[in-house]
Amino acid sequence: MSIIPCSQNKELRKKIQEFAEALKTEAHNLGSHGLDEAEFYNSGLFRGAIERVRGQFSATMREKRELVQHILNHMQDRGHILDWESAGEANRHDYSVSMSSGKTAIIELKGCLDGNNTNIFERPPHAKEFIVWSVCTNAGADPRHNAWSGIHTRLSAEIIFREQRVDGVLIWDMVCGTIGRPCPKLEEQEERLNHVGPFQLPPPCIYLLPATIPSPRNNSHPFAQNLDDVEILKAFYDCFGCQEEEIFSVDFQVNYSGTDIVRTTRISQNGEVQRESEATAIRRA
Repeated sequence: MSIIPCSQNKELRKKIQEFAEALKTEAHNLGSHGLDEAEFYNSGLFRGAIERVRGQFSATMREKRELVQHILNHMQDRGHILDWESAGEANRHDYSVSMSSGKTAIIELKGCLDGNNTNIFERPPHAKEFIVWSVCTNAGADPRHNAWSGIHTRLSAEIIFREQRVDGVLIWDMVCGTIGRPCPKLEEQEERLNHVGPFQLPPPCIYLLPATIPSPRNNSHPFAQNLDDVEILKAFYDCFGCQEEEIFSVDFQVNYSGTDIVRTTRISQNGEVQRESEATAIRRA
């Protein structure tokens, strides 16, 4: 059982580790820095270059935004949404989507869900629906670790502690279905591949969360919403060929343990629990 269909490509991960080791030992032979081996590694040049490249990969959003733009345009062209717009840098969210019902759905774009950036979001007052969309471009990342880290460790704590309701999570990006992250949904079903601009994508992974904020006294165990209750996720489901048995439901159960609030996270699929946490305290600075 798993909380996401795909898994880390162990062969690719092994090659990444091997190449990283080779890079560490042979880096002094690259470029025209004019330093001998000892000078090179003592100078900080190698570490500085690695940090610069790492920062460039982390900071760039252009490729991710291009993906989202093509997907939302595709949905609009086919009548699954009315319109959409980028929210701009002044807002604490990324996209505003006008739905056929008149609702406004807000999309918060995140990376692999395993970092502190996942905790930074704000549901705007006008949002009728609010979802987090994970676009993880690191083919070497572990999707199962990241999905659990994002939903249980990070999002559940923010939902409960800051009372920030999140209606659902979408995990879907341009690495899905590639050699870096093979998708089981496409096994012997290549016709399920979606052609969206320059991208070829399997159906997305959809997670439905509760419609209310968990509270130990008044609302200790809210259950996940139904797909029809979250119009933006239903639009993704309809547009990109999802199947009902592939949808994940997330529920949180909260209680007091002494002075701590503890929560238990369950992720289910097709009526079966795929993973359940222990009662975990919410630790905040």
